[in-house]
Amino acid sequence: MGVAIISATVLVTIVRRGHICAMRTDSRLSRMLHALIHMDRLGGRATSEQLAAMLATNPVVVRRTMAGLRRDGLVASESGQGGGWALARRLDDITLLDIYRALGEPALFAIGQSRDHPECLVEQAVNGALEGTLSQARDLISARFAAVTLGDLSRDFDDRFAAGRGA
Repeated sequence: MGVAIISATVLVTIVRRGHICAMRTDSRLSRMLHALIHMDRLGGRATSEQLAAMLATNPVVVRRTMAGLRRDGLVASESGQGGGWALARRLDDITLLDIYRALGEPALFAIGQSRDHPECLVEQAVNGALEGTLSQARDLISARFAAVTLGDLSRDFDDRFAAGRGA
């Protein structure tokens, strides 16, 4: 059985009673990767307010999110005048998996198992198939996240920028 990996930016839809309802995707990983690369480019500290403006969010949300990254040793913070957030490691020493874990390992999929009737043999069979496939997909994504660093993303940006300028 093959496993299809869908981009995290794809909008997941559910058809319910003839209406399509859009489920909000969790973009914290993408947004933090973006912010951390910008922080590296700034070469110094970035305040929660600066990061919030860049991410179009509230500084409180930035502080709460960055606290998890600080806990895992990925960023450091300093309060007061001239304070803010700074990278605690080089971009080449931070993987996507590091950031994903620091964010609390948000759900990768909108689909999951049913737990309505655990004694039902059909539900058990369905859940077994789903869990095996979803587990393989999670393992594959984790391995890929572990293989990609923020340095890789930063160099990809540089290449795209150079190509766009005709350099």
